[in-house]
Amino acid sequence: MSAPALGGLGAAPNVPRLLAGPRPGWSTTADVVVIGSGVAGMTAALDLCGKVGKVVLLTKTVLTSGSTVWAQGGVAAALDPADTAEAHLADTLVAGGGLCDEGAVEILVSEGPAAVRQLIDRGARFDQSDQGEILLGLEGGHHASRIAHAGGDATGAEISRALAAQIDEVLQHPGIEVIEHAQMIDLLTDEAGKVCGVTLHVVGAGTRDGVGAVHSRAVVLATGGIGELFTSSTNPPQASADGLSAALRAGAHLADLEFVQFHPTVLWLGAGARGQLTLISEAVRGEGAHLLDVEGTRFMKDIHPLAELAPRDVVAHAIVRQLAKTGSDHVLLDARHLGPEFLAARFPTITRRLLDAGFEFGHDLIPVAPAQHFHSGGVLTDTNGRSSVDGLYAVGECACSGVHGANRLASNSLLEGLVFGRRAAADIVRRIEAGDLPYSQPDGPRAPAGLVAGAARSRIQRVMTAGTGVVRDEASLRSALMALGNVPVDAHEREDLQALPQYAEWETSNIHAAAVATTLAALLRTESRGGHFRSDFPAPSESQVARTVISLGDNGVLRTRVAPIRSTLAAVLSATTEMGNR
Repeated sequence: MSAPALGGLGAAPNVPRLLAGPRPGWSTTADVVVIGSGVAGMTAALDLCGKVGKVVLLTKTVLTSGSTVWAQGGVAAALDPADTAEAHLADTLVAGGGLCDEGAVEILVSEGPAAVRQLIDRGARFDQSDQGEILLGLEGGHHASRIAHAGGDATGAEISRALAAQIDEVLQHPGIEVIEHAQMIDLLTDEAGKVCGVTLHVVGAGTRDGVGAVHSRAVVLATGGIGELFTSSTNPPQASADGLSAALRAGAHLADLEFVQFHPTVLWLGAGARGQLTLISEAVRGEGAHLLDVEGTRFMKDIHPLAELAPRDVVAHAIVRQLAKTGSDHVLLDARHLGPEFLAARFPTITRRLLDAGFEFGHDLIPVAPAQHFHSGGVLTDTNGRSSVDGLYAVGECACSGVHGANRLASNSLLEGLVFGRRAAADIVRRIEAGDLPYSQPDGPRAPAGLVAGAARSRIQRVMTAGTGVVRDEASLRSALMALGNVPVDAHEREDLQALPQYAEWETSNIHAAAVATTLAALLRTESRGGHFRSDFPAPSESQVARTVISLGDNGVLRTRVAPIRSTLAAVLSATTEMGNR
């Protein structure tokens, strides 16, 4: 497959192959380390418990933290007898803009109902009718009501509660250990490049103190998204691209990084708003809410047959165009005709958060604008979660199995975590039983260590929001790469930066590495598709129905390639056409 012309791109900034830090002061051993306690990580850990010798589950804060607990929309699955996996497949492929791996999507939608039923068996309580049937809602991009909700708009919180309760029940089992307040630093690899554990830092109420190591047969990354790359996001502050960047440093291939989904309806609190913002679920529009511009015009009816329920990228880009047309920085969500009583009952969480911000849902027009929400790219995996590095798995938002393509369909994210968390666990069990994942010893340092000062985070976020945000072009992306290249990656060696290897620096180093790789991928894709919109190339190009793959050379130089969409991981890696050793 031919690669797009580089067009005098020039060298992308280097990325360190190792983070600076002290040598581990303690160590322990496990069969599998799972990093992340969202739906994907907890599902994998529960499915591994009792089937391998020992699982260690690491989480950056507490067990019920992460992106899952914030998910409002629900879980999409063909649970209605009148619905089919084929119909769910069709909607997912349309939303994915021609870049989904159809085989991966078939697995997602066909195994989805069983994964949801297992979740119910584990104690998750979904909203039900008076007859005891699960109530199924409609969301953007779906042509059938197939979204299971819990607590109206608290689905993620209920799923997190149920899985955490199951983890608590098995904590007395000798086969599982949870380490909270644990920040992964780097993946350990042996002489052959196989992953054989992690280094981590445990703080606060964690069970161990300081930097340590967990040696293992396999590692499962379930570290969530990249919200901290941008000035504002719907993600919690833990979403700092830790798994994606650690995998890159360990030699794994990343894919589809340019496809960043910006949720179209996030509460707008002014240009100075920073950090995690309140998302107003797609389900609100599914119940009939409309989008108006500041002049009171309902604009989506003329843009897409599904109007406000068009796929998220369509709605987000339409809002951006309307903002330019009206000279405003927000549009308005009109749910007044639904009434405050209905909205309070159906969306209690959103109603409370809006009230805290000074808005009365059902009485007021709600100012909204797009903000970073979900990353369709990540660590390139097969449909069992295996990455290109032996022993390293990735599941959930930090993974790229091909199910989302250029744009995730609403409420497919929780389903992805359930389905592929289960599949990764099953594959690891099979491989351990077959003797395919032996213990091995970590090799020495791969390269000189690097570090980015924690104080550089806000600078990186401003660069990404301006250059690699909702609307991009060549000039903005080149400017972003140049600015990212000016961020020192040797902060631990510079007296003027006074940066020590510690929590903020490790996180910011991960944010910087992911920002560089994401911006490079966006510059290379000279078209608009799904979550990637280039104002200088506003139309999709059939010549670019391919996957952008990025890896890291021994010298810290990013390597870029294109690969076919629909193939096994091994075929993707062997068939890639190198775009130039950047």
